[in-house]
Parts: sequence; structure tokens; C-alpha cells
Amino acid sequence: QVQLVESGGGLVQAGGSLRLSCAASGRTFSSSAMGWFRQAPGKEREFVAAISSSGGRTYYADSVKGRFTISRDDAEHTVYLQMNSLKPEDTAVYYCAADFDASWSPKSRTGYDYWGQGTQVTVSS
Repeated sequence: QVQLVESGGGLVQAGGSLRLSCAASGRTFSSSAMGWFRQAPGKEREFVAAISSSGGRTYYADSVKGRFTISRDDAEHTVYLQMNSLKPEDTAVYYCAADFDASWSPKSRTGYDYWGQGTQVTVSS
């Protein structure tokens, strides 16, 4: 089993920044690829960013490319999502997810094995 706990969400004005954290416990964190997804009211959960188990590969949704940065600290068992130049359309509940499969589809939410409970991000205009 893996437990994922997100933190760092909150209310921020447009143009501001937030850093989300996802602390993992349970299975070997360094073996897992990690992803961030988000879900706005009335919408499906969508891919935001992902990072490979080695940290050598990162992936981003077009809507956040150049503004968000995903990173990981294996010593701290934590993955981060630095969000800059936030927009009202970034408002959503943000979830982190872990994938231990050898065949990893970073942008597919169905491939992830474990999910956190989510943290709310609200961007005011």
C-alpha cells in the first residue's frame, strides 16, 4: 500500500504562485513514477504533469507548460508541483498519483495505482 498526502493548496490571486507537495509513504518511493492531475467542478479529472521514477523525464499538459514545474525529492519521499503565473482557469482540486508499473503512460489517469485525497487550489481574478 501507498499513502499519498497533498498539501500546499490555497487561495491566490491571478499571476501568483503556489507550490504543492505530495508526501508518500509505504512502498519504495524511488520506484514510482508520479503524476499530478486536477479536477474542476463539473469537469473530468485531467492530466497536469508527471515525472519518471528516475526524475529524468517530465511531461506537462499544454495548458501549464512553461508555468508549472514538477520535481521530486526521493530522500524526502515527496513530489512537488511549482505553479507560477496562475490563472483563474487553474482553479481545481489537485491530486497526486503514483504508478509502479513498468509500462507507464504518464498522461493517462487510469494507469496510476494510488491517489491522494487532493488539495484545493483557487485562483481569483
